[in-house]
Amino acid sequence: MHPVVTEVTERIIARSRDSRASYLEHVEAARHAGPGRAKLSCANFAHAFAASPEGDKLRMRDPHAPNVAIVSAYNDMLSAHQPLERFPAIIKQAAEAVGATAQFAGGVPAMCDGVTQGRPGMELSLFSRDVIAMSTGVALTHDAFDAALMLGVCDKIVPGLFIGGLSFGHLPVIFVPGGPMTSGISNAEKARVRALYAEGKVTREELLDSEMKSYHGPGTCTFYGTANSNQMMMEMTGLHLPGSAFIHPNTPLRDALVAAAPRRAVEIAQGTNAYTPMAEVVSAKSIVNMIAGLLATGGSTNHTLHLVAMARAAGVLIDWRDFDELSQATPLLARVYPNGTEDVNAFHAAGGMAFVVRELLDAGLAHEDVVTVAGGGLREYQKEPFLDGGRLVWREGTDKSLNLDILRPASDPFRPEGGMRLLQGGLGRAVIKTSAVKPEHLKIEAPAVIFHDQEDLIAAYKRGELNRDFVAVVRFQGPQANGMPELHSLTPTLGVLLDKGHKVALVTDGRMSGASGKVPAAIHVTPEAAAGGAIARVRDGDIIRLDAERGVLDILVDHRELMSRPAEVVSQPGFGYGRELFGWMRRAAGPAEQGASVLFEGIAA
Repeated sequence: MHPVVTEVTERIIARSRDSRASYLEHVEAARHAGPGRAKLSCANFAHAFAASPEGDKLRMRDPHAPNVAIVSAYNDMLSAHQPLERFPAIIKQAAEAVGATAQFAGGVPAMCDGVTQGRPGMELSLFSRDVIAMSTGVALTHDAFDAALMLGVCDKIVPGLFIGGLSFGHLPVIFVPGGPMTSGISNAEKARVRALYAEGKVTREELLDSEMKSYHGPGTCTFYGTANSNQMMMEMTGLHLPGSAFIHPNTPLRDALVAAAPRRAVEIAQGTNAYTPMAEVVSAKSIVNMIAGLLATGGSTNHTLHLVAMARAAGVLIDWRDFDELSQATPLLARVYPNGTEDVNAFHAAGGMAFVVRELLDAGLAHEDVVTVAGGGLREYQKEPFLDGGRLVWREGTDKSLNLDILRPASDPFRPEGGMRLLQGGLGRAVIKTSAVKPEHLKIEAPAVIFHDQEDLIAAYKRGELNRDFVAVVRFQGPQANGMPELHSLTPTLGVLLDKGHKVALVTDGRMSGASGKVPAAIHVTPEAAAGGAIARVRDGDIIRLDAERGVLDILVDHRELMSRPAEVVSQPGFGYGRELFGWMRRAAGPAEQGASVLFEGIAA
C-alpha cells in the first residue's frame, strides 16, 4: 500500500473507533433479532402480504424463502430515473426463479438539480438527501425483508439511499443503477453555445435547441458530475454488481444485470454461508477506496459533503484533510467532461471503471482486502459484464487504456495529484476542485466583490461592472442560510470573463455543481456566513488570496480588524416552492465539513 493511503486509513480508523463500535453494536443487535417476518404476528404478517399473488404468499409462508425489498427513486420526469419503471417486474421475476419473493417496499423522492438549477426549488436539493435517507428508513422499517435493492442514480438520491440503507446495516444491500443515456452533441459544442448565450450572442431558442440535443433520452446525463460520480463510488465500495455503472438503460445487458441483483441478494442473505450485510461492505477501507476513485477520476466536489455524511452513517468519521492528503498521493487518471472533452460513454469504452480499479489496486492506492456484494475483494471490480449466448458472465477488463486522451495508467497520469484540495486561512476552511483548472489559474490575489445570490452577480455582469480582475464572494448560500443550493449558473458568466483574460475566482459558502469546471472556486466555506463566519465580514475591495497549490484561502486584512467588524446578516426568503417546509432543517443543519446534515444526532456517536 502507498504510505499515505496507509497513514490516512489508520488515522480514520483511530478517529472512528468509538463511533464505529457503537454502529456495529446496533447492527449486531438487529442481526441477532432474526428475520423480521419471524417476529410478525399473524395479523401483521397478513397485512404485509395481503395484496401479493397467491404463489408469492405460499413462498412467504416458508421461513427459509428470502423476501427482497425494492426501494426505488423512480419517476418519469427525470431521464436518469425513468428507466427504473421497468426494474421491479424484472426483479420480481428473477426472485421467483430462485424461490424467493420481492416486494416494492417504498419510493423515495428524486429531484433533479439540472431542472431546479438557479431556481428557488434548488434550496431543497441538498436536504432532499436526508429526506431520501428517512424515506428509505420508512420503506424498510416494516421489517419483513431479508435483503434490499436500492434503485437510484443521481446526485442526492444515491447518498440518501446509502445512508438509509446503513440504518439497516444487518441486511445485504445491492445498488441497482439505470445507466447513462447515449451521447448527444459534443460537450465542447454544448459549452460553446452556453458561453455565447451568456454573452447575449445567441437566442434562448438556439440555447434550448442545443440543450435538447445534449439531454435527449432516457438515462443519466453523460457529463461526469455528481450522478456519475455516485456510480463510480458504488463500484469502488463494492455495492454494485461489478461493471454495472455505465451500461445503457433498456438494453439486454442492463436487463441482465438488473435480474442478477436479486439473485445475488438471495445468495448473500442472512443464513447463507455467503452472508454479506451492508455494514461489513461499508468500512473505513471501503470509504478510502471511494475517495481514491473520486480523486483519480476528477469527480464531483459535492462528495466532499455527501461522502462525509455517508461515512458517518456507518460510524466512520472523515474530514477534508483526509481528502486533501489522499489527493496529493492519488494521480489523476481520467479526463471526462467537464474535466475533458469526452463523456462517460467514451470513458467506459476506453476501459472505464474496470481499468481504474486495476490501476488503483496495482499502485497501492486502494484497499483490495474489503468485503463486496460480489464476493471476494475489490479485484472483482476490474472485471466487466458481458452476455455470452444470453447468459451474463464477467471477464477481466482491459489492462491498457484504449484512449489515452480520456484514461491513463497510474504510471503516466494526466496529473500527479487528484482533483481536490483543502483550502484554509483567514476565511475558514473550503475545498476546491483543481482537475479542470489550468495551472495559471490556480493562484489569484484580487479585490473582493460581494454578492448575496447568483442573480446579483449575473446582473452586475450584464451591466458591464465586472470586466476586471476580482474575486466574487457569494455568501449566505450555506446550509443554515438557504439549504446550500448549487451556484452552477455562475459558471458560464465567470468562464467568459476568464476567457477574456481577467483573473477571476469564486469564494462561497454554497456549492458548485458536480459539473463545475475551469473557474477556480473555493466552495463550502466553513464557518458559513449565517453562522457568523469570517466570510460574513468581508467588504467590497478587501484583497482575497486564493492559492490552490499551497492550500491557502486568506484575506489580506488584519485578523483582529476583520473579526471586530460586525458580521453582516442577510435573511433569505425561505418561503415558496416548498421552502417553508424545510425551515427546521436549515436551523438544524450541521456544518459543511460534517456533511451539512440534520441526521446524525442518533446515528453515530
